[in-house]
Amino acid sequence: MEHQQVGCAILAERHTKLSEGVRGLLETTFKTVYIVADAASLNEGVQRLSPTVIVLDISLLGSNFSSLLKEVLQSSPESRVIVLSVHDQASVARIALASGAKGVVLKRSIGSDLLTAVSAVLRGDEFVSPGFGLSTCIH
Repeated sequence: MEHQQVGCAILAERHTKLSEGVRGLLETTFKTVYIVADAASLNEGVQRLSPTVIVLDISLLGSNFSSLLKEVLQSSPESRVIVLSVHDQASVARIALASGAKGVVLKRSIGSDLLTAVSAVLRGDEFVSPGFGLSTCIH
């Protein structure tokens, strides 16, 4: 089944090898995928591009994750954020969702979960990787 590519995505990830693989996955859905490697570049890209989806490594924003995520969403309120995390504690997913993310994907599950998360957030649903121990799709 052929599907139409939509808008653009920003991938905020420091690890070059991982970001290239994730870019390949995202390019199946988005016309353009931009990669940034720090919070300043993310903020600039979000303001300039108003991306459809932002895929964001939670470690990129460090301990100020919640406030920086809210700032990103203030710059581009129509963007949907999917957070990537190596940590599988349910509290990580809850904090990301409470801060405005629409999806939370475990890095170890990117291959199986990222495109499902993208589809869910584009439909207006929320997605959490099953490894967090929360419901997979939250409405």
